[in-house]
Amino acid sequence: MKKRRLFYLLWIPLALLWISPLLISILTALKSLDDLLLAPAWSLPSYWHIGNFATAWTIGHLGRYILNSFVIAGPAVVGTLLLSSLSAFALSYYRFKAAGLILMIFVGGMLLPFQMLMIPVYRFSISLGIYNTYLGVVLFHVSFQLGFCTFFLRSFMKTLPRSLFEAAKVDGASDVLLYARIALPLIRPALAALSILEFTWIWNDYLWALVLIQSDKIKPVTLGLTVLQGEYIAQWNVIAAGALLAAIPPVVVFLVFQRHFIDGLTMGALKG
Repeated sequence: MKKRRLFYLLWIPLALLWISPLLISILTALKSLDDLLLAPAWSLPSYWHIGNFATAWTIGHLGRYILNSFVIAGPAVVGTLLLSSLSAFALSYYRFKAAGLILMIFVGGMLLPFQMLMIPVYRFSISLGIYNTYLGVVLFHVSFQLGFCTFFLRSFMKTLPRSLFEAAKVDGASDVLLYARIALPLIRPALAALSILEFTWIWNDYLWALVLIQSDKIKPVTLGLTVLQGEYIAQWNVIAAGALLAAIPPVVVFLVFQRHFIDGLTMGALKG
């Protein structure tokens, strides 16, 4: 009983500290600009301004920006999972001398700070003619997420019994069938967990959208929120309301697929 009380005594304040930014954001989104400037951030609003959400949706054109985020995140996630699953299958199933070197190249790409690549990526996208296009952002998201996803999926594929592939190979299955009919179904929980992570990361991306997109017509929602910031004063209450609206899709995706997410993270944990 004492241990339980000590547990709650320690973790409840930590949990409140963890969710305090979200609570302050909700309070900010429900305040007027006067309350926001004159009262502490954690104080309750004198009047609940629910209209801030409508203002962010209409004036900030969040509907268009959220659609743009789906157009970018959807193909980027599908492309990343397809290419990374293929490369992970090759690195886990085939045995060749350069496998370790190729894996190190994938892992090494994860260690490069993205800020170092801003100017090269910007110039490279212009030279390819894909600057300020959906295709350019999608391709760069796929390329920069490929290393982590390959490393992640290869770890799961290495745990698959090789006898399954050998038995199917004896029965005349091609390498494509081994990949599509054996490897992919067995790592489906890992693919589900990785898709949730990738969707969340790409949805919340701001850096590459800022580097590769200029037109308001194709800006994602993270970049579109900057439209709500005026020249002389920022309407932080409306920006907070817009940010909360922009956070709804990834939260919904996680809640819908959370069972697959947990299964993917615990896959193979009980194996001896």
